[in-house]
Amino acid sequence: MASYVVVVFFLITLNFFLPRALPGAPISALDDPRSETYVGDESSRIAVENYYGLDRQLGDQYTTYLEDLVQGDLGTSIRFNAPVTEVLGDRLPWTLLLVGTALALATGVGMVAGVHSGWRRGRRADKGLLALFLAIDNFPVFFLASIAVFVFAVKLGVFPLSGARTPFSESSGVLAEIADVAYHLALPATVLALQFAAFQYLVMRASMVGELESDYLVLGRAKGLGDRALKYRYAARNALLPSLTVAGLQVGVAVTAAIFVETAFAYPGVGRLMFESVADRDYPVMQGCFLLLSVAVVTANFVVELAYRRLDPRTSP
Repeated sequence: MASYVVVVFFLITLNFFLPRALPGAPISALDDPRSETYVGDESSRIAVENYYGLDRQLGDQYTTYLEDLVQGDLGTSIRFNAPVTEVLGDRLPWTLLLVGTALALATGVGMVAGVHSGWRRGRRADKGLLALFLAIDNFPVFFLASIAVFVFAVKLGVFPLSGARTPFSESSGVLAEIADVAYHLALPATVLALQFAAFQYLVMRASMVGELESDYLVLGRAKGLGDRALKYRYAARNALLPSLTVAGLQVGVAVTAAIFVETAFAYPGVGRLMFESVADRDYPVMQGCFLLLSVAVVTANFVVELAYRRLDPRTSP
């Protein structure tokens, strides 16, 4: 627990200094006539700089940042002129829905395919699945997202080109709204899931292969247990621990990959918000996005570690 607190504090500190290490400054966006935050009056730009405390020393800014963070204040967005907590609150549910759906789909498909492939090692089904997932694993997520948008949204028109829901869809009823959200979610979630299903499959397959010659399987066969019971109740259960670790580690990678997927599909999540805030030098939003996503990743890994210790007492200190 102490290490978790130390890591979170390190992330909070890094969260403050990283945006300020980027070239340029937030006020530079106010000088660009092409920017939506353009301010033509010099006195107004100075007032904005004073309002956000960007004219103060870095140490003073850091102290104020920590004091505000303790109070739950992430600052005010330069671009949206709204509290960062409100901006994140509007975007976070969509990212959670996208990442959660993708990881659940990837874990389910990867584990089931890995169990089946490892149990039938060297057979035709195993070779086919292995070739398929290895091919998928070699495609970058932004490439898959771009191809999916072009083929299924632009050319075929099977899925929507952008967004998370159709405007005013809530007026059609709850079921229609859920169906509309699922319709917009299907393609980006599938693309994101493909990025992680392959690795989950490879880990699960390797774990299953390692269990094939275990003594308990030999004993189970001698006792007359069927292949289905041996496969799922014993071998798959013992091979689950490495896959569980992978699922926890993939949360961090999924957060990064979601930035590309949300950008490609114009999905209104935190990843796309972070991408836009970097372009606009919106320090408060950048800090809020980075802090939220990084703490979520650390927390997910901490929870997986606790679950791992519970499932395998041998790892307990």
